[in-house]
Amino acid sequence: MQRIGRGKFKLGESRKFIPEISSLTKSIFKKLKAEFPYSKFCIWNTSVLTEFMQHQPNRFFLLVETDKETTNSVFYFLREKIKSVFIEPTNDILEKYVVNEKEIVVVKALISEAPTQNINEVETATIEKMLVDIFCDDVIYSAQQGAEKRIIFKEAFTKYTINQSKMLRYADRRRKKEELKQFVITIPNLWQ
Repeated sequence: MQRIGRGKFKLGESRKFIPEISSLTKSIFKKLKAEFPYSKFCIWNTSVLTEFMQHQPNRFFLLVETDKETTNSVFYFLREKIKSVFIEPTNDILEKYVVNEKEIVVVKALISEAPTQNINEVETATIEKMLVDIFCDDVIYSAQQGAEKRIIFKEAFTKYTINQSKMLRYADRRRKKEELKQFVITIPNLWQ
């Protein structure tokens, strides 16, 4: 039995999504924790989404999410060490300044109570958080929109155990719960 939410189960073996943590990701996380020991962080790379995608993007983002109060400090700290760092970039900024870059660091505010998990001493996103973020943000996740978004959701739900309650709670924190519910309903055989 798989637990897919509060009081909800489905038949089958439970499979937890554990994203790969690169040495660069681990190194940046350790430096950030050393410099900002009292701040919360969630760091992950959009390259982990390629497992669910039909079309592979040519550019990935290393997302560094932290407390709203810390985002500027983290941005300037990373800017001293890494060339391509952006804070809450708009579509216009990404189109103008990120043309030839393969790996870009994006600093964002971490939504309170976002579902995270600790893997190899790095606080990273859960699959539920990733799916909601893709659904809510079409600027950073532009490569994961349209038909690709439907494929990502279908593949994620097929391969791994998705905690629907956790996903909807986070979507509610982002004020997109009802829209997410309506979207997921349109994909056959996802919602149990």
